[in-house]
Amino acid sequence: MRVIIVDDEPLARAVLREHLGFFPDVEISGECANGFQAVKAIAELAPDLVFLDIQMPKLDGFEVVELAGAKTHYVFVTAYDQFALRAFDVHALDYLLKPFTRERLAQALAHVRERVAAPAQGGDTMRALVADAQARHQPIERVLIRDGARVQVIPVDRIDYVEAQDDYVAFFADGRQWLKNQRMAELENQLDPQAFLRVHRSYIVNLSAIARIEPTGKDGHCAVLKSGARIPISRSGYPKVRDLMR
Repeated sequence: MRVIIVDDEPLARAVLREHLGFFPDVEISGECANGFQAVKAIAELAPDLVFLDIQMPKLDGFEVVELAGAKTHYVFVTAYDQFALRAFDVHALDYLLKPFTRERLAQALAHVRERVAAPAQGGDTMRALVADAQARHQPIERVLIRDGARVQVIPVDRIDYVEAQDDYVAFFADGRQWLKNQRMAELENQLDPQAFLRVHRSYIVNLSAIARIEPTGKDGHCAVLKSGARIPISRSGYPKVRDLMR
């Protein structure tokens, strides 16, 4: 079993490395000190398993999974127990709470071996894990978008609005547009409901970007943004935006 260790604390990596040395079928293929290194290493080394810290600089553990995908397996390793522990118990390969014993690590490796024996379930399980964790997480503060080999990081407070476009969502910020393969409902759940509102089936708007609300025809309305963009508001969305902007 080829594994990668991802943790921003050198001591934590050293402890895990020492514990893994007692398992002859485990080969440590690499170590990473931040999320960007982890995404690159996962793509290049294609490990069987990643031991992944959650709170790290640059990218956190959930963002690493989002960018690297579910082709590999993950065991989350963290010093904090508030990260959707119940969801991890149901969906994750495992969740190691620091400090953990070698016996506890052996249990985690056993879970991974069971999953490797049934690989068809891995992708669905990781998607469920991330969805459940994010549902219990604080609203996201940034959006990550792959742009070839680069990763574009967009702070959410700079987003004017989001538009659904087939299987993608388009983020409009700073006069530019970025596309990301994501469902509108999933994004809506990740954003702060006090700052972003789904005013239409195809649009989510940053309330702070709205300059005014204008009528459009009989019983219709649109949001005119400070950028000049005009966003249609559905009949069900109008009372919500009106109440939040009072």
